Amino acid sequence: MGRKQHPAARPRQLAEGEAIPVVGGREPCPCGSGRRYKACHGREQAEIVPLNPRPFAEFAAELDLIALHTFVPAATTRLTLLDASAGPATLATVLPLAVPALRRADGEVVVAAQTLNSSGDPARDLAHALERALAAAPGETLDFEEAPPSTPPLASLVDPKAALELDLRDTFDYWFDPSDTSTADQAISLERANAAIEPTVRLSSVESAYWVRRSADRCHLRWVMPQDEEPLLDALARLHAADALRLGEGSKYAGSLRACGRLIVVWDLALDKPAADWEAPAASLAERLGNAFATDAPLTSAERRSRSGLTNRQLTLR
Repeated sequence: MGRKQHPAARPRQLAEGEAIPVVGGREPCPCGSGRRYKACHGREQAEIVPLNPRPFAEFAAELDLIALHTFVPAATTRLTLLDASAGPATLATVLPLAVPALRRADGEVVVAAQTLNSSGDPARDLAHALERALAAAPGETLDFEEAPPSTPPLASLVDPKAALELDLRDTFDYWFDPSDTSTADQAISLERANAAIEPTVRLSSVESAYWVRRSADRCHLRWVMPQDEEPLLDALARLHAADALRLGEGSKYAGSLRACGRLIVVWDLALDKPAADWEAPAASLAERLGNAFATDAPLTSAERRSRSGLTNRQLTLR
């Protein structure tokens, strides 16, 4: 016999003048229109979060925050909370199932820089996740929730002047409390996630440059630049026109992408050279780039052509 079909439940009839109650975005709208709440009366209550062109501009660690939010696969760093009594808090690149935050059984709060859901302001999303996690019960994992207008600025929760000591990892073992007995599901989840990690090394000779092995045949340097985009492109164009934009033998300029108000400049690198071999070339390029910034002369025709070519070489991370 086939399964008996039951008619869908009709929404409760609202009394005249009764306010439309708030329900889940995917639930039928209580007004009886037959549409989902988020496509009906939920639209009137939803807040449109404007794009924040530089969400981490207030932070001394802005460039590393951009890297953690954008492309670093597995890393953690301790956050310096302005309220010291709130307890320990850690920022991680990603958490299991891409949840925004969790609170361990011992009270430690862990928030994620990368999630499946985000608004136009990553710093605002992070502040909301942190605020919720600090109020959560030990052992609680938080689902995604849109940040309300009352969300405080991230800089009112985390010391914006504090440096970040990044711990780049080759596994996601930090996902689970070491005191917990790992289940079979956890082990399988970790094994699959660990297999997808791209080996990543942060260079020490320059600020916020990361060597990344994408696959068996692809290796990159991703460098989050601190300068504003227009003068940076001028400086890069000067170097490119002079054939001085390479990092050295075995490297090739690949292009750039915009992220959180800054440019991430990318080079393709030789596969047979480890991250340490690119420390000196990166420092040398940083010096050449500084000299190019110090040049006040207008761009030459060759430099203008180089700038046009660089502008057209925009990348996307995959």
